Amino acid sequence: MSGSELTGKVALVTGGAGGIGSAICLALAEAGASVLVGYAGSEARAIALAQDLPGSVHRAVRCPVDDSAALEAAAQSVRATEGRLDILVNNAGITTPIPHADLDALSDEWFDTILRVNVRGAFACVRAFSPLLHEHAGGLVVNISSIAGRTGQGSNVAYCASKAALDSLTRSLGRSLAPDIRVLSVSPGFVDGDYARRMPEMLAAQSARTPLGRAAKPQEVARAVLACATMLTFSTGSIIEVDGGRPLG
Repeated sequence: MSGSELTGKVALVTGGAGGIGSAICLALAEAGASVLVGYAGSEARAIALAQDLPGSVHRAVRCPVDDSAALEAAAQSVRATEGRLDILVNNAGITTPIPHADLDALSDEWFDTILRVNVRGAFACVRAFSPLLHEHAGGLVVNISSIAGRTGQGSNVAYCASKAALDSLTRSLGRSLAPDIRVLSVSPGFVDGDYARRMPEMLAAQSARTPLGRAAKPQEVARAVLACATMLTFSTGSIIEVDGGRPLG
């Protein structure tokens, strides 16, 4: 998909060098946006991706979402270099597979880490970058969620709770940041990427239980983000599901 719908716009994607993140970066760049590839520990991958994206000038930006001081520094860098921010995609997230019934295996440390990155991290990004988003009409935040927040089925109990909290955050911020900034969640089911392919049996099982018969592709998640920016212009506080009907299976 290519076009000019986002020409002149600047978009930041946290966790931008990962599988879903890189697909989102590519979709936004093809639509004409200048893309900031946010990273925490994968600087080389983020730089390489920014250099490979088509179109406008792109660059990598250090954005560890669990470090509020670093996020403030990133916002200052964006203000000094790009002078604006139109789209923030909160894509960075973390999880680990732990059986739901094994309560002892889900340590306090893992529980806190998942909530710190997946929920507090998204809020901290909005807090740091909202002044920039407020400065130009039509600011947009897209939170990358998961149907685990609705179904309670996912890699572990804390992950499911974190995505439910992220959807609640979307609704709260959709109300409180209106009318200048819209806030939406894109909520995929199982995504056929690097993480899923490390668990081929789970990927096959999830695909079999999905009415459309397969997992989502990263590009399909990316197209949903692009739709939030270019087509769903009268939507805020909404959860956009990209799950192939998985809750129906």
